Amino acid sequence: MSNVFDSDSPTNLAEYSVSELSGSIKRTVETAFDQVRVRGEISGYRGPHSSGHAYFSLKDDRARIDAVIWKGTFSRLKFRPEEGMEVIATGKVTTFPGSSKYQIVIETLEPAGAGALMALIEERKRKLGAEGLFDAARKKRLPFMPRVIGVVTSPTGAVIRDILHRISDRFPVHVIVWPVKVQGEGSGEEVANAIRGFNALEPAGAIPRPDVLIVARGGGSLEDLWSFNDEVVVRAAAESRIPLISAVGHETDWTLIDYAADVRAPTPTGAAEMAVPVKAELEAQAAALAARLQGCINRQMDQRRQSVRALMRALPSLDQLLALPRRRFDEAAAGLGRGLELNTINKRRGFERVASHLRPDVLSNRITERRQLLSERMARAERTVERLLDRSKSRIDRAEAILASLPARLKTQTGRGRERLGNLSRHADTAIRHQLTRARAELSAQDRVLQSLSYKNVLKRGYAVIRDEDNRPVSQAAALSAGMGIAIEFADGRVGAMTTEGGNPPVGAKKRGAKSAEPPKQGSLF
Repeated sequence: MSNVFDSDSPTNLAEYSVSELSGSIKRTVETAFDQVRVRGEISGYRGPHSSGHAYFSLKDDRARIDAVIWKGTFSRLKFRPEEGMEVIATGKVTTFPGSSKYQIVIETLEPAGAGALMALIEERKRKLGAEGLFDAARKKRLPFMPRVIGVVTSPTGAVIRDILHRISDRFPVHVIVWPVKVQGEGSGEEVANAIRGFNALEPAGAIPRPDVLIVARGGGSLEDLWSFNDEVVVRAAAESRIPLISAVGHETDWTLIDYAADVRAPTPTGAAEMAVPVKAELEAQAAALAARLQGCINRQMDQRRQSVRALMRALPSLDQLLALPRRRFDEAAAGLGRGLELNTINKRRGFERVASHLRPDVLSNRITERRQLLSERMARAERTVERLLDRSKSRIDRAEAILASLPARLKTQTGRGRERLGNLSRHADTAIRHQLTRARAELSAQDRVLQSLSYKNVLKRGYAVIRDEDNRPVSQAAALSAGMGIAIEFADGRVGAMTTEGGNPPVGAKKRGAKSAEPPKQGSLF
């Protein structure tokens, strides 16, 4: 601190620098408010900074104070600060000389009573419930006999041992444990990541996908169970495609994950009992069902035997069944001899009737009739053949006449084709001449336009084009300086020249006086 007095100063007050005054105020504030407890509402909280520190404000209805939680302290908090939460902060007040502000450096943070946390839980419950995360229609049924069970809990606590022991006693199955923190900073994210990680497993992968999940933790205070009220945990439980059992705390402890889970268990041991049945009870039930099935089979067989016996008594005897067929057989056998005799007599009578018609004169008459019919048919066939031959000769004569007149027809058609070809050739020559005439006229018109636009026509009227040493046209006198070699192009050729006077050269132009005054060679017009 400077105690130098200025002889010109009207007073004898000590003079301080800004840094000295800020440091003095900082020491005074830190000494007077070394340890304070402040109650207020969190405002402007955006989570921890990339450095791990958290910056926000504490306010009430009339004032506001800046607050900071350093990274090491933030990791030891029992619950995460949230916007609008009423808390009690313990720490020391200090100043920040760089901007003349004071703030409280928080060392411990606790909610302002259980009522504040319960109000926050109720608000979050209403918000998530409005989104449908707690609807009963979206809850899934637990499998009756799971093959794999996934457990999300701390690997060092008594909860996992109770769950494994209870499952082993009831129905031993494969259990996969995903170790997580169940309280403290980052525990909510670990639980949510574990639930999503189990859901991301492939059913036929190296690590089997569980058929049911158990999220478990032992009992504790509201602050200890706060991670399971975290929004990210509730959303992960609601999004789980695997049926999920919530077993957080004791029977009287309720958290938001209990509403989002498919089933809530009062204790972790109760969750294990819900997940698997009792193997001994299943075996006893299976044995009882097998005994009942065997008894039913025996009774059914007895009933069938009695029914068969009753049906057998109602059926007639073998003699009764064969009596009528036997009688019919005997009657048929008795009438067989008489039937054969009558049949033989009938056949003989028919033969005699046919034989009476087979006399020689009858056969001779039939042969004569057949020969006459054959002669008539042969005569009709000869006449038909003669008519066909006459028709064929007529067709051949007509064909010969057509063939004889064919050369004259061909000659007439050839003359007509040649005349048509000559006409087409003359038309094509006329069209080509007309096309060439139009093309020459268009070319002459284009040439006249080109000549009218050429700068050489302007040179013929007495003008000239000035070019610099780089053969570029010069349109302004300011672009030339004294002693610069130029080329002047007239209508009949170019001449070299040297400037004696000129304007100021443009800025950035290179010196050209050092070059030879020899005129440049004539370049190409294009």
